[in-house]
Amino acid sequence: MKALSALAFVAAAVVPQVAAHYRWTALIIDGVATTDFNYVRPYTNYNSPVTDVTSKDFTCNTGSTAAPGIADVKAGSKLGFKLDQPIYHAGVLNVYMGKVPSGQTAATWDGSGTNWFKVSQLSAVTNGGTSITFPTDNIASYNFTVPSSLPSGQYLVRIEHIALHVASSFWGAQFYIACGQINVTGGGSGSPSPLVAIPGVYTGNEPGILINIYWPIPTTYTQPGPAVWP
Repeated sequence: MKALSALAFVAAAVVPQVAAHYRWTALIIDGVATTDFNYVRPYTNYNSPVTDVTSKDFTCNTGSTAAPGIADVKAGSKLGFKLDQPIYHAGVLNVYMGKVPSGQTAATWDGSGTNWFKVSQLSAVTNGGTSITFPTDNIASYNFTVPSSLPSGQYLVRIEHIALHVASSFWGAQFYIACGQINVTGGGSGSPSPLVAIPGVYTGNEPGILINIYWPIPTTYTQPGPAVWP
């Protein structure tokens, strides 16, 4: 197992040099993919992840600008993000939503402030040190349910895949990020919590971010970020 893990580490480190990285490009609303970058904010970081979790780029990716549209999404319905190619780095996934402040729109808000909460995650699977697997491997999209108790209004919805193939050094973890612009309709009266700021939610020293996934094989895995709401 140790030899295989070492080979896997070398192969994973080489891949980024010879292949374009995967990108989140479109929202999926009730199972139907929308046009690329119509509701997902376009960004200039076409072939490199964000690694500095304290950077402003960490909010919606490097050079992100407003998308042309704001998608209507019903509370309690399915929402997702589509990739331009399947995920090929071992890692985990989080989805956050941020309530747009009064006087702004999902197209104008820059994501600043302690307005974000986690609504979904897809973590690693461990079994006490025998193996660690990653259900995000080879997925080309990710869907989740918008909480039915979420209050109506405009939100940014942010997805991140945290690639852990070279995460054994500080700022080695790679974050593949995108933000979608949505307007939630038919919502409830819930109070999302806990609220976090992005950047600010991570330091980079979290055990699920600064980690060697190859050897020794982790016995457990701690998903970065707050608990999922609700």
